[in-house]
Amino acid sequence: MPSAKSARSSERKRINNRGLSSTTRNLVARARNAINQDDAGTATDLVAQASKALDRTAQKGLIHRNNAARQKSRLVTQLKQS
Repeated sequence: MPSAKSARSSERKRINNRGLSSTTRNLVARARNAINQDDAGTATDLVAQASKALDRTAQKGLIHRNNAARQKSRLVTQLKQS
């Protein structure tokens, strides 16, 4: 059982990380939807925003850097194919 202090700290970190993870997932989903709807201008902007969010999430250690790189690569590949 963790000490009370580390439990409080972990809970604070979990709440902060949940917001960043949610934002990143939402941006990636919006980029994918724009790609599927063949909206090139919007899709390009959203892919850039999602890429930035993935980098930020990886930098903070919420996801592995290779995971972020893989997701960014797949988004750009989908964008180029549409």
